[in-house]
Amino acid sequence: MSLTPRDRLIVALDVPSTRDAEQLVATLGDTVSFYKVGLELTYAGGLEFACDLVKSGKQVFLDLKLHDIPNTVQKATEQIAGLGMTYLTIHAFPQTMKAAMAGKAGSDLKLLAVTVMTSYDNQDLIEAGYDKTVTDLVTLRALAADRIGIDGLILSPEEVGAMRALLGPRMTLITPGIRPASAAVGDQKRVMTPLKAISAGADRLVIGRPVTQNPDPKAAAEAILAEIKAATQQ
Repeated sequence: MSLTPRDRLIVALDVPSTRDAEQLVATLGDTVSFYKVGLELTYAGGLEFACDLVKSGKQVFLDLKLHDIPNTVQKATEQIAGLGMTYLTIHAFPQTMKAAMAGKAGSDLKLLAVTVMTSYDNQDLIEAGYDKTVTDLVTLRALAADRIGIDGLILSPEEVGAMRALLGPRMTLITPGIRPASAAVGDQKRVMTPLKAISAGADRLVIGRPVTQNPDPKAAAEAILAEIKAATQQ
């Protein structure tokens, strides 16, 4: 599938209320066609708002990062599969991935497995009890997701090139932790510019604060789209 620059940009609606989200979507207008609804907004009435976005013709990435016992994950995924979302995130643990695959059976919902959070580095993994580097753990989880049949991966742009080489074109690679050169890094530790991430092999980019906290969100989104276009024409 050929993706336009507009297809590749997912704006993260990490805002405290549906009113804030509605205002932002209205401001961005036709510039943005794909939105991420995460935990903060979901707990503020965002699930209904996400359904309204779908009805209005937008695509929605529901970022819930499911991870629980298999029965719970399967039943939750079954509920979400009927809502019309494009993507749902789950954590890349084999039990969780298999349960979510069972839950989405027969639907158009696509599953994205979260490999290692972009706010983590090697020291964070050590403190969490892992004996692997970020790269090693991402690779292990990516291969497991591929075997299970997961549609795509969430991973930092730093791992995109290696995973694209390992997996080829068969999995969608989506990267948060994207920061235009002029934007603050914030709490992210493994980041990259939009141009470099697309050039490395990312299919879609999730970008929040550089757009949503910009004084002119639409201009910020348009600048990112221009950078994505430049990367796809290289």
